[in-house]
This record gives sequence, C-alpha cells and structure tokens, in this order.
Amino acid sequence: MRVMAQMAMVMNLDKCIGCHTCSVTCKQAWTNRAGTEYVWFNNVETRPGQGYPRTYEDQERWKGGWELNRRGRLKLKGGGRLKKLATIFSNPIMPSLKDYYEPWTYDYATLTDAPAQEHTPVARPKSLISGKDMKIEWSANWDDNLGGSAATAANDPVLRKISDTVKFEFEQTFMFYLPRICEHCLNPSCAASCPSGAIYKRAEDGIVLVDQDRCRGWRMCVSGCPYKKVYFNHRTGKAEKCTFCFPRIEVGLPTVCSETCVGRLRYIGLVLYDADRVLEAASTPDDHDLYEAQRSVFLDPSDPAVVREAERAGIPRDWVEAAQRSPIHALINRYKVALPLHPEYRTMPMVWYIPPLSPVVDVVRDTGEDAEDERNLFAAIEALRIPIEYLAELFTAGDVAPVDAVLRRLAAMRSYMRDLNLGREPDGSIPAAVGMSEEEMYDMYRLLALAKYDERYVIPPAHAEQAHALEELATECALDYEGGPGMGGSGPFGEGSGTPTPIAVENFAMLKDRQTSDTVAAPDRSGRVNLLNWDGKGTPQGLFPPKDEP
Repeated sequence: MRVMAQMAMVMNLDKCIGCHTCSVTCKQAWTNRAGTEYVWFNNVETRPGQGYPRTYEDQERWKGGWELNRRGRLKLKGGGRLKKLATIFSNPIMPSLKDYYEPWTYDYATLTDAPAQEHTPVARPKSLISGKDMKIEWSANWDDNLGGSAATAANDPVLRKISDTVKFEFEQTFMFYLPRICEHCLNPSCAASCPSGAIYKRAEDGIVLVDQDRCRGWRMCVSGCPYKKVYFNHRTGKAEKCTFCFPRIEVGLPTVCSETCVGRLRYIGLVLYDADRVLEAASTPDDHDLYEAQRSVFLDPSDPAVVREAERAGIPRDWVEAAQRSPIHALINRYKVALPLHPEYRTMPMVWYIPPLSPVVDVVRDTGEDAEDERNLFAAIEALRIPIEYLAELFTAGDVAPVDAVLRRLAAMRSYMRDLNLGREPDGSIPAAVGMSEEEMYDMYRLLALAKYDERYVIPPAHAEQAHALEELATECALDYEGGPGMGGSGPFGEGSGTPTPIAVENFAMLKDRQTSDTVAAPDRSGRVNLLNWDGKGTPQGLFPPKDEP
C-alpha cells in the first residue's frame, strides 16, 4: 500500500442554478489576457447539449482518454509514441476554433463616438481573430437556450446513446446544469500524451499542472484529454489548463470558482488513496465496474493502518486529520451519493458530482398523493423528468443501478427530514430502506443543506518544509513569469492593471491594439488618468502638474 494525498472536489448539481458566476470569476482570475479569449477553465454546460467544445464526449471522433488493448492493458485511445511522432507536426484529431467558438467583442466606439442622429447606433460584434464583422453562432454555453429540445438531440453524444428511450415532445423536455473544470485525474491521459513531459501531477496534493518552460506547444495534451480541458494559447504557443487555484490551495483557501459559487454547491477536501492500485482499477475490464473500482482505491483515513502508512509516506499529521474531516470522503465513500464524470474514459477523475433529483415532489403531487411520503417518492424515481439512463451515461458508464441508489438516498433524506422539521417522530425505516442509519442520514442532510464554510472546504495549508519545492513549482507553472502568458504582465492584478483603460470597458480599437502590440499590454496614448487602475506605486503620470511648472 502506497498512500498518497489528492485534492478533490464534489459538486451538488441539485443546487446549480446556471448563473455562471464561477465561470466569470475564473475567467477574470486566470484567463483575462491575450491569447485566451476562447479559454474557459471553468464552464457551466446545459444538459442535454453538445458541451464545450462541441461534442467533446464523442471519443470515437476525438480519441481522448484510455482504452484496453487485446491483452487487457491500458493504452491511449489516440495512439502511442510512434503515432504521436508521425503526427507531431500536424495533429489531425484536435478541436478547431469553430468547435470552441470564434471569440468576439463589440464595436463600442460606434456607441460612444456616434454623433446625434435619427436612428440609434448599433455596436456590431467584431471577431477578435480577424477584426471583421461576424455573426455570432456559438459560444461556451450556447445550449442554454436549447436545453432538452430536439435541436440538441442529434449532436449530444450522451443523448444519442439513449435516444430510443427518451421522447422529445415539448412537455417532456428536461434540462440541468453541469459545471466543469479539469478533473485532475489519478490516471491523467493528458500527461501521458505530452511528448515534452510538460504536464505532470504534483506528488503532494495530486493537482495536474503544465510546466510552461517545458511546453513546446505540440498540443497532444489537447487531443489526449477526453474532457477537452487543456487549451492552447495562440499568443504564447503554450498549453494551459485549470490549476485548481493551487496558490490559494497552498494557503488553505478554496478555488476561485468555489469561493464565489452562489449556490454553495462545491465541496473541496483531501482524500487518501492507494497509488499502487490505480493502474489495476483503471484496467477494470467492464466499464460498469469502473465506478466501484475507483471507490475501492480510496482509503479510510480513520483506519490506523492507513494513518501509519501515510506518516511513513511523509504526509503531515494535520493533512491526515483533514482527510478524516473531508467532505469529499464522506460524500463518495460514507454516504455514497457522489459519482465520477465519465469513468469509462479510465482517467480516474477527481471531480465528482451528486446527480440532480428532478422535481419528483411535483410529479407525485399532481397524482393527488402525499408528495413527501417515502413510498410515493421511491415509486416516482423511475418516472423522473431527467431520465436515469441519461444520468447513468454521464456518471456510471451507462449503469443505472448506482444512479438509482443515489437518487433514492436523496429522496429518502427529503422524506425523513420532513418528519423532523414538522416536529413528528422520525421514521427509522426510511434510512434503513436505503442502507443508512438515522444518524448518517441526518449528518448527510447537514452536509448537503446546512454545511458552513469550513465544513464545505477542508483544505490543509502547505507546510513550511515544502516551501522551497512549492516555490519552484510556482515558477514553472505560474502564468505570471517575466515574458510569459501571465496574470501580472503590467500590474499586480493582471495585464489590465496599471494602465489607464480598464479591460472591462475598453472599446474594440483599444482591444485590437492590445492584441497586436509587441508588449504584454499596449501602453495608453491618450494621457488620461484612471485611478481605478493605479497599481499603488509612485505617482500616476498626469495626476499632478510637473514639478518644473508653477
């Protein structure tokens, strides 16, 4: 047994309202710079839908993730070293810009500079690639307006598998939101695909990062990632991906997307796993068994034998204690309500999801029955608006049984807590019907519904003895080194800070000038002063008259 620690996340899809706050804050924090206009480390997809990039789940087309060869051994779906060498200068299985979307802005100068006239001026969309007028046809979440409609059926790879069991009459459409970030897998195919060895998994916390110095822009990682969460910065020629906000994690703070989540649906914590069993679990022959195989890799942090092995492996004691209090371990292994996204890719993803429970109460109430009675709720699980088959294709490689068990636990919790909240004697048979004790069900309710900040985010800070190694990692992987793609090119808060014109309100001409300039951020030539962007150093030029003037 070789114990290792892994930072992981669980998202409760029952709480996601599709507000995209997580996407916007992540965009502002990490990809608000030249070359990353189309990049979304965090995006929220509407399901059913094609996803972002379009149809990324169609691995027969994109060849991402792993598969088993004839001898039952793992191999990259996109081919091994010889195939990558043969196509290293022309990768044929990579999404094009149209599969993402052509980024655009608006010609705001038409609005701000137009003279008085009879008709209201219009700010036309301008391509950030060509600078020409364009028609907007796709974006990171274009499916939002089409959720559950027949328009998405033909192009949704997941829906295509179950189209015979789902009807698309208007009154039977369904939709839900699926936030996505990099999965920071235990068996990352992006790292195995990289010819330069630039992508690696940190030993101390399992976060997958890109070494910007070693990256040569081959883009094999983009093809190798089945979730298509590795992006190419065309300005710097480097690959970039979600960093799990590791500078925040190292000081005990949650990721930006989690910190700003309106629905409080994200949980972050530490799990301990047996590294010696990862390959065996990922090589499980039957796709339906992959979910349980990955769960078996996770170790019980309260087991004395695991604690001893963790200490031998150099895992600090407070990290072991954090793993014991981890909401991730509780949701995955104790309450068994969290499921992995597409385990059939065999990458062993570490961002798990609690599937959404459809408005089952409304369905039962329409029949005239007691909508909160556990017998009625259990009977209605099979008739939910969101088909269990669709959820199973997302989270359990098509196996309906685990999804059904999760939904029954969530329905049982709703029924059991109704009696408690109404002051009635709780019915112990309800938790027993789904294999839980009354104490476990109440604890699960508290975690899912009432958990405080420090209960949702149990993140042990890095240790002082690791500081030197972490500093080296930050230098290699950070996006703010001198001349790099960075977050600090012109000021302490990004390439827009320290310049007179905020990026958020710049017009198309300014943005075009910034993108085509030789420097990281084009200097302002207007001579105007904007204290909102003053970096706090020295005296802003133009704020006071020169000293030689009276």
